[in-house]
Amino acid sequence: MAVKHIQYETSGTCSRLIDVTADENNIIQQVFFLGGCNGNLQGISRLVCGQHIDDVISKIRGIKCGAKTTSCPDQLANALEQLKNAKAE
Repeated sequence: MAVKHIQYETSGTCSRLIDVTADENNIIQQVFFLGGCNGNLQGISRLVCGQHIDDVISKIRGIKCGAKTTSCPDQLANALEQLKNAKAE
């Protein structure tokens, strides 16, 4: 099975990097966050695994964290947009 992979450097959040893998059908296989609120981000990672990229993007795009203009879920949506357009290897 071919997979797609991205390491996305976040901006404006406590997490610094999101590592995401999806299959050729855009089903998310793994998500790892570097930095940020470990428990919350583990929860997000487990919830999105097995989901279609487009479904996840539509649910988490635009979420803000306090007074910040973005959040870890919003940054994950950005990463998933890039991953969706990547070629499977």
